[in-house]
Amino acid sequence: MPEGQTIDVARIVSERTGKRIPRFLGRMMERFIHQDFINGFLSKGYEGVEFCTECVKYLDITLKVKGLDELRIPEGVKLTYASNHPLGGADGVALIGVIGSGKDRPLKLMVNDFLMNIKGLAPMCVPVNKLGGQSRRLSSDVDSIFEGEADILMFPSGKCSRKIDGRIQDPAWKKTFITKSVETGRWIVPVHFIGTNSKRFYRVDSLCKALGIKFNLPMLFLPSELHRAQGKEFEIIFGEPIPPTRFDSSKSPLEWAKVIREEVYNLK
Repeated sequence: MPEGQTIDVARIVSERTGKRIPRFLGRMMERFIHQDFINGFLSKGYEGVEFCTECVKYLDITLKVKGLDELRIPEGVKLTYASNHPLGGADGVALIGVIGSGKDRPLKLMVNDFLMNIKGLAPMCVPVNKLGGQSRRLSSDVDSIFEGEADILMFPSGKCSRKIDGRIQDPAWKKTFITKSVETGRWIVPVHFIGTNSKRFYRVDSLCKALGIKFNLPMLFLPSELHRAQGKEFEIIFGEPIPPTRFDSSKSPLEWAKVIREEVYNLK
């Protein structure tokens, strides 16, 4: 396998925690995340948008896409794609592939910094540390990406959907995609990704809530959820781009984020 393309979960965890993982535990982690299956794809050496389009093929995922080709984008406008985050893995890969294919415009994605270990995906990503303290450079990195020329794909919830009030949905969206898009004159494209993880994933999340566990344990199940996405069909619906002038002082940025979140879930 090409050096640097595959992952070794035991090594990654050891480096992040500063503690050596016992071999038997490392093997358990490898099986749990389906490391051989993941490395079977990573070893092919794809990068960027091609990495994502080929990953969708590798997983045998079918995508039904609505509204993307009909988007009315003014010339010279930079975009922020704001999507719900139902899957925590396959949705990001699918969206990059769909948005980036056949376009000359560069695309960036804000992600959990754990994903920076996936070399084929890393060049497109801006890392945000979800497991430890936030990087001191995070604020400047966010400013730089919004001021840059690339379009941006964001999941404003910051983590994938959970079972909330009896249905699968994102936690409340954060306001950054509103404030930074307005500051830099970006238009926002609402995106509704329709899909769910396994029942096991939501049971683990519910158990954590019941026991008062604050650590994001369900996140550790996401590689397994990616494996379970094999052969499934998902639908992606793009709404019309929204100019930054819409987000006036009649609402706070957080209130506007809530409005766009509702509009995303109403896309059909």
